[in-house]
Amino acid sequence: MSSPTGPTPGLPVRMPRPRQSGRHRRPEPVAAPEGAPTLVLAVPGVPSAAIRSLAEEVVSIARSELPGLEAVIGYLDGDDTEYPTLASVLTAVSALRTERYEIAVAAGREVAAPEGPAAVVVPLLAGPDSALTRQIRQAVMDAGNNAELTDVLGPHPLLAEALHVRLSEAGLARADRARLFTVATAADGIILATVGGEEAVQAAGITGMLLAARLAVPVMAAALDQDGSISSIAEQLRGAGAEQLALAPYLIGPELSEGLLDAAAKEAGCAAAEPLGAYPAIGRLVLSQFMSTLGIAPQPGASVR
Repeated sequence: MSSPTGPTPGLPVRMPRPRQSGRHRRPEPVAAPEGAPTLVLAVPGVPSAAIRSLAEEVVSIARSELPGLEAVIGYLDGDDTEYPTLASVLTAVSALRTERYEIAVAAGREVAAPEGPAAVVVPLLAGPDSALTRQIRQAVMDAGNNAELTDVLGPHPLLAEALHVRLSEAGLARADRARLFTVATAADGIILATVGGEEAVQAAGITGMLLAARLAVPVMAAALDQDGSISSIAEQLRGAGAEQLALAPYLIGPELSEGLLDAAAKEAGCAAAEPLGAYPAIGRLVLSQFMSTLGIAPQPGASVR
């Protein structure tokens, strides 16, 4: 009970917790620096409502990790109506920064003229794809070259974690090796499927080694966009003793052509997990690329790794 003038006498009063001091003090949360560039998520593939929802979820995760972050989405194959193209988004971001500066000057504020890139472009790609990367770089140039382009998101241990989760969700892997229960449909050999040619396969193989360590089963990478690659890897795994294979897409989703995954699963004669999608690690890796470009280090214990 309390009265209009405060707590009833005799009841404990909740006092604010004093700020912890010393080396064990919790780190202050990182926030986007004032005037920081805009994070622009470059989304490949033919845009759709589902792809937009995925991209928006990834951006939402990044914003939740870095308060004050400005982030927008540009589509490589957009139409500049419902789905804005990457080039038009970059042009708009640059124009908005100039407009804000001019408004501040007109209001009599002492502000420094904008310097550096107006945007940092992060490709929504788990692994390298030279054709898509060239397309993104061309969009940056078309917009006036006023943006920095980061690398793709992988290889990274967080992607191995995401792959493990997607496999377990499909009933193709144990959720946790330490648990005693078994999964009757758990695979004893994993085909890590990617697109982007040989370079993409090699990069996927690095994450594949991390996934193999998590699952304690062999993992081999193959290219969905190379004839015979999937069946060849399936034969190698079966030749090594694997009896029950699973296909794990080392792909976020938008870069995956419709029907390609189903065809690959049929070619390998096995079940397939879902693409990585908007798994939380994807948003964190997008933010990590952005922060690295700006030279912002994540705080110890923060979820951006």
